Amino acid sequence: MAGHSKWANIKHRKAAQDAKKGKIFTKLIRELTVAARQGGGEPADNPRLRAAIDKALANNMTKDTIQRAIDRGAGNNDADDMEELTYEGYGPDGVAILVECMTDNRNRTVSDVRHAFNKHGGNLGTSGSVAFLFSKQGRMSFPPESPEEDIMEAALEAGAEDVLTSDDGAIDVITDPKEFGVVKDALVAAELEPQGSEVGMFPETYSPITDVDTARKIIKLVDMLEDLDDVQNVYSNADFDERILAELD
Repeated sequence: MAGHSKWANIKHRKAAQDAKKGKIFTKLIRELTVAARQGGGEPADNPRLRAAIDKALANNMTKDTIQRAIDRGAGNNDADDMEELTYEGYGPDGVAILVECMTDNRNRTVSDVRHAFNKHGGNLGTSGSVAFLFSKQGRMSFPPESPEEDIMEAALEAGAEDVLTSDDGAIDVITDPKEFGVVKDALVAAELEPQGSEVGMFPETYSPITDVDTARKIIKLVDMLEDLDDVQNVYSNADFDERILAELD
């Protein structure tokens, strides 16, 4: 139950940052293209593509741009040389960090990722060093005062794994990644539109961060990683205290 506010607060802050970054469309197009290449261009049969489309629409990408990226991936042309890699490491205060990349040059990518860790008080770990702390899930969030019973009924009937309510009344619907689209469609059909939705890697446990300087270092590391051209997603188990988040905004 306590996990919701950690995810929501960090994601809201990250969403505000992403909106300022010109690189976000490039990363979204790359994800759409590779998702279509690997699983086909039909969202109903490709949960990863469905999640990528939802994320692109949430970032105000036009449907024409999305379709061009899908067509390019489904045509198996210029996405063929892209390789997916995941790097694991530790940030300041030992927080766990997962870095998902798409690259056509793994030597360049690992060099850039290692440099970011080293520059901001972290270190790149070995494969398996922190991945066990995360699991892949679909999540949909609803603000406080949302109709909890209606959300729970619609979500669980559609195949959601769990519905969690935090102390402030905010609600998370958790799904298997493959069921993300089905559950979201069911909620929308019931006129229960999520405030946010994502398929990603979520921590099983969190590392509390109560020091402002440590929080700033972690955020600088995450920001530098996200700014790298080859990096698609960065996940951390840092749990920033509400007071810390207020000071950082």
